[in-house]
Parts: sequence; structure tokens; C-alpha cells
Amino acid sequence: MSAPAVKVEGVGKWYRLGSEMSHGALLYEKLGQTLRFPFRPSRHRRSPDGPHPREDGIWAVRDVSFELHRGEALGLVGRNGAGKSTMLKLLSRITLPTDGRLELRGRIATLLEVGTGFHPELTGRENIYLNGAILGMRRAEIVRKYDEIVEFSGVERFLETPVKRYSSGMFVRLAFAVAAHLDPDVLLVDEVLAVGDAEFQRKCLGKMRDAASEGRAVIFVSHNLSAVQRLCTRALLFERGRVEMDDRPERVVDAYLARTGGRASGGISVIPETAERIGSGEARLRRVALEDRDGQLLDTVRLGEPFRVRATFEVFEPISEALFDVSILNSDGVQLATAQSIDFGRPPVDLPPGWHEVSAEVAVTLLPHEFNVGVGIHRMTGATIDWVERAHRLRALHVDRSGEDRYQWPEASGYVRPESRFEDPRPVPPPGSGVSDFDLESVPAGGKAQDI
Repeated sequence: MSAPAVKVEGVGKWYRLGSEMSHGALLYEKLGQTLRFPFRPSRHRRSPDGPHPREDGIWAVRDVSFELHRGEALGLVGRNGAGKSTMLKLLSRITLPTDGRLELRGRIATLLEVGTGFHPELTGRENIYLNGAILGMRRAEIVRKYDEIVEFSGVERFLETPVKRYSSGMFVRLAFAVAAHLDPDVLLVDEVLAVGDAEFQRKCLGKMRDAASEGRAVIFVSHNLSAVQRLCTRALLFERGRVEMDDRPERVVDAYLARTGGRASGGISVIPETAERIGSGEARLRRVALEDRDGQLLDTVRLGEPFRVRATFEVFEPISEALFDVSILNSDGVQLATAQSIDFGRPPVDLPPGWHEVSAEVAVTLLPHEFNVGVGIHRMTGATIDWVERAHRLRALHVDRSGEDRYQWPEASGYVRPESRFEDPRPVPPPGSGVSDFDLESVPAGGKAQDI
């Protein structure tokens, strides 16, 4: 096998909490610090864990190792602050590692932050040449690809406008267009694509997919889990600076979602304090159970099977006019269906302090996918008290309990199968034939309409 395009061995990055110089500071920065403060004692020391300062600090990345070959697309998944973007900055040589070794072979293109490498006073056209040169493109190469870059960016009307007047979306369009047309051996892309619209995101994902199929290596950091699964052939799960999992994207995404939501076991999820949630905090969701109509706990839901969500809240202060909601969401957090306790004219409720349980029967036919169940408590004023988007994981099966009704297609298209009634097909005249609808009454099934 050929040598990997990216090789990371035991890489770590330590950041000091404070204004003192970091261990990875450049030589001229350290000399400047010494000349300004010649009598200040050094505050670094060595320890069994490697170099770090006496005062508080953090390992943003710790003991990370992986390899990436040409033609592979690697997704980095994890919470905010898990170390994903720091890892990309180390790979792009924006910052130096405290520990370990990095090897990158070939041309590198990096898109980390909106407007990086752009001069605000220069026009879009001038910044194409400037940014291309910074990325390592020769002028002849930029001239040859200029029209493609402009067309891809979609900002041709504003090329003679200084980029300081660009929106963040226009910035990232132009920046990605330049980086993508560098034809790099390794393409590093951070979450900046989130500022683009849906159409541009599809173009970017298509461009990155093409880059991988053409034998380039792609490293992609994103909270768009669906995009990670569609684009990447492999994914890493980062947690507190370390790689906790290296596997297929769908398995890594499942593990990440399980960590950021409730801890499920046998149809019951206990909601930890560390779960991602929003709200004012007068009450907290503590437990969610998934049951059938008979009260039996469910791990999965069969096609067309109603299910009950039973949620337990701890209320700390009296709450007047409270309402509850249960939502079904896909892996990207898009709400596919929502039920509220005030639907169909039901009134809100008053809750005294204490523990309270609420249940909701949900009759929605889910197609075979993995879903998240979101549960929340709100005030009638619209204020959210507590909302946990990933309170419980739900897997829908493609067959009903009897085994007779099943979803026929091998891959589910969409998420919900609505109630519907189809009529048998009947023949209709082609447009412009001059035959009216009532004339069709005499046309036999499978027959041909006659000209009048």
C-alpha cells in the first residue's frame, strides 16, 4: 500500500490558561518575550506527562493517532470544545503540536475560518489572486481556473467590490471556491460551510466528494451529521481532546448521539446533567420511557405501531400554565413530527414543586430509520423551561407486528408514511388531444381514446 497522505502519531496540544507564552510558541516570539522581561523566571517545568506550565491549562488535543490515505474522506465528530478544530489547525500548521509527530504528503488546501487569507480592502477579484497565491497556486494556474472559481462562487456581480462589504456567506463562497480549485492532495475543511445556503452546501459537498473520488484525501469537521455520513468513508469521535472511536461514519454518529442525549437501556433513558439541553431551568427532564399501548417497554417500533412516551420531570419552582411536547427528529435535528399537550383544545396545567410524570401516545407511522425523541416543558408564553433534543433513541422497523404489512422498498425514502388513499389508475387523454373528461367514461380500461 502507498504511503498515507496524512499520518498523525501521538499528537497533543497544550494551551496555557492565561496570557503567558505557550510551549509551542515560535522562537522569535520567545526571544521577544525574554528581551521585554529579562528577569522574569521561567514558569515551565517537565513532568512525566510531558511539558506543561505550573499554572492551569488544558490539553486541547491529547495522544491522537490516525492515518488517512488518498481517496479517503475522514469526518471529525464531537461536541464543541472536543478538539476537532484544534486538530485541523495542527494539520494545517497554523499552530505547532506540543507532543507527537505530523506527516502530510502533497499539496494542502485549508478552509478553517471565514475570510482567512483575505484582505478586506481588496476586491473579490484581487483576493482570488491573493488567496490563491497564499494557498500555493501559481499565477498561471489561477488565471487558467479563474472562470471556474468565479462561476462556482456565485459572486460574479460583486467581484469589483471590496470584500469587507461581503456577507459571511459571500466570504465563504469565494474562499471555498478558491481552495476547492487548488486541486490539493489533502483538503481540510472546518464547520465554515454552515454559513452557506442549502444550494451552496450541496455544491461544496459534491466538490469534496469529487475530490475524494479523484484520489485526494479529505478531512471534514462538521456538526451536520447527515453530511458526514454522506461524504465520509470513515469518522473519528473526539471527546475531551482524545479519539474515542474510529469506525464507519454511521456507527460513530450513533455513538456521538448516544453520548449527547439520554443513556438508554431497555426502552428507558436516564437524562444526565451533561445532556445537551436548553431552558430557564425551573424544571428538569430526568427520565424518558418508550412503551407500547399495554405499557410494555419498547426498544424498537414496528411499522404503523402507536407508541407511548412517558416522561418524568423534577419541578423546582411552581409553574403556571405549563405545556409539554414530544418531537420526533432525524439525526440532523430536523423535527419531523411534534405533539403538544395543548393540542385539540386541551388546557395547560399548573405544576407545584416535586416530581411529575406525563405520558403521550403518538400515532405516527415511521419509516425504517434511527430517530431521536425530543421532550420538553414550556410556558404558554412561549418560554422554554427545559428541552432535551436527544432524550431517547428510537429505531423504526420496516414490518408491522403481524409481519404482513411491510415497507416494500429496500431503502426508505423519507421518514414518515402518512395515511393515504390511492384510487386505481384510469386512462386519460394526452394534453391537447381535445378529448374531454366525460368522454373518458366510454373508454375501456387499457383502451385508447378516439378522436372526436
